[in-house]
Amino acid sequence: MINHVWGLIHHPDKEWRAINEEHESVSHMFYHHVLWMAAIPVVSAFIGTTQFGWSIGNESIKVSIIDGLGLGLLFYALILVAVAAVGSVIHWMARNHANRPPRKECIVFAGYIATPLFLSGLVAIYPIIWLCLLSCVIGVIYTGYLLYRGTPSFLGISNKQGFILSSTTLGIGVLVLEALLAAVVLIWSLGSEHSIIWKFF
Repeated sequence: MINHVWGLIHHPDKEWRAINEEHESVSHMFYHHVLWMAAIPVVSAFIGTTQFGWSIGNESIKVSIIDGLGLGLLFYALILVAVAAVGSVIHWMARNHANRPPRKECIVFAGYIATPLFLSGLVAIYPIIWLCLLSCVIGVIYTGYLLYRGTPSFLGISNKQGFILSSTTLGIGVLVLEALLAAVVLIWSLGSEHSIIWKFF
């Protein structure tokens, strides 16, 4: 399982060629990669928010175990939807290219592109805001790098065309990420308020 993780981090060009040759199905990719990798930020955030809590001023606000489980499941579902959404965006962006791959292959591509973002979620296990933001930025940068390196071979286009398409896709992907992060902050805030109310009573 998740056999492409090391390759995407260590030698992405070689790994993209291997991924392209597999013609993997969406269900296989989700089962062997996304479902496991997406659990990293979810489990880390669950441990961080229930055991350590977010530091706000001089206070440390924790989420209860029950609330944490519910929020974690919702967070997990949002990540899976985001992967499919970015894959659909890539498919739509490639509509004018002769070698446009089917939508399912674009979703597979998106699932592997998100690998650095999944890994960056590890820092949420001890939720320090500035560290989480720094890790997220690093994850976005390396995700962009994977996108730039993988798009030309994935679509069978020139590096110049790949750069243009990748830049647009990355911009939309970052918007999707920001929407996801905003949803997570909102969800976490509701969970924190719920925990504080129960603590008060």
